[in-house]
Amino acid sequence: MSKPMPAIPLQQLSDALTDIVVQAAPSVVSIHSARSHSSGFVWRPGLIVTADDALDDEGAITIHLAGGDRAAASVVGRDPTTDVALLRIDRTDSPSVTLASASVPAGALVCSVGSLLGSSISAFGTVSFVGKAWRSLRGGEIDARIELDLSLRRAGEGGVALDAASRPFGMVVFGPRRQVLVIPAATIERVATTLATHGKVARGYLGLGLQPTTLDGGDGLGVMVMSVDPTGPGAAAGIRQGDLIIKWNDQEIQGVRMLLRALGPDAVGSTVKLALRRGGNPAEAHLTVGERPAT
Repeated sequence: MSKPMPAIPLQQLSDALTDIVVQAAPSVVSIHSARSHSSGFVWRPGLIVTADDALDDEGAITIHLAGGDRAAASVVGRDPTTDVALLRIDRTDSPSVTLASASVPAGALVCSVGSLLGSSISAFGTVSFVGKAWRSLRGGEIDARIELDLSLRRAGEGGVALDAASRPFGMVVFGPRRQVLVIPAATIERVATTLATHGKVARGYLGLGLQPTTLDGGDGLGVMVMSVDPTGPGAAAGIRQGDLIIKWNDQEIQGVRMLLRALGPDAVGSTVKLALRRGGNPAEAHLTVGERPAT
């Protein structure tokens, strides 16, 4: 009687990774717009989360479901600052992804699962870095900085990130220089819920075109007002082209990015005190932050 073949550790690992992909596949979709192919996942029945950067700005959107069925999609809402977009399809039979709020540690094995024409695509790697909450260059609040060391295909952007226990913990996207980042579960739940309810995430608006500059004598930084929207909050506050903003609510200006970070959803409707230099003389303005208009 022949003895059973001993288990091979690499084969066990391969089988485990395959199982992760197989379990996730029914909830992952392929998204085709005019000039782009990306991935997404079913967040709620009939609602799909994907990466905003991967979507075209116009044109029809087609969803390829697991197994190859197709469905037309419409945009519910988009938030470029967090790279989250929400789509709607007239199908509710695909299982939803249950995102896990628990974070993964650096060094943990992870897998990303996307879709291409309804067939699964995957990548395997590790968590290379985990950090605290951060703000994107566009001012969006991301609940944790999670970087992955894996080779992500372009069509896989917007797919789901899973840990070694098959728990989905976020969406994979490309950051600067094609660094693979994860938009974590907490961010997706917060933003997608707002998009589903309101169709957008409100962002603060000053109505000012700004350029960073160094103050005379190299004594700190400021931002120069290069243009003023005549119907915007800045004009209503009396700010003029050529004004130099040096303080925001008594805090010294550290550049335009500082102002972008201050213009999150909670800023809309608040009034801020701006310390200015106008023609070399000190001035002050009180500006009520508006809501950024749709573009």
